[in-house]
Amino acid sequence: MIAGGAPGRASWAGTGALTVASMLGVVAIDTFAPLVVWLSVGLFAIGCVLFFVAYSIAVGRSRTEAIGVGGVYFLAGSAPRRVRRSLMGSLVAQCLIAVAVIVLAPFTSLVMVSMAPMFGVGCAGLWGARHGTFPPRRARSGASPDETS
Repeated sequence: MIAGGAPGRASWAGTGALTVASMLGVVAIDTFAPLVVWLSVGLFAIGCVLFFVAYSIAVGRSRTEAIGVGGVYFLAGSAPRRVRRSLMGSLVAQCLIAVAVIVLAPFTSLVMVSMAPMFGVGCAGLWGARHGTFPPRRARSGASPDETS
């Protein structure tokens, strides 16, 4: 079972689709380049939406919790090891696929695959913003009691 719930499953599904499409694109660029490009742009677009959804959730939680970017999007110190390993593993795999495609088919439309890892960032961010554990926000020193509530 894939850790990370729906964001984890989605991230690995995107990684699988990117892997298959990229392999096909490298082997038969004339036939599959449009598939790779559209999949990469689609994953990037969905990743951007997830990124901003995660951001808005994190902003809401930041009123009471000390939330950091690394904890939300890279799950640093905010997720169980199993979840972090799964979501970051998917992101790393997406990055490695992008590098491999760029090395194997430079100066082609397949380099658009470099945009796809945004999907992994968005999925991890969504999990982190929803389920990440963060310490409570400390009151600012010098603040009056009325400003801390």
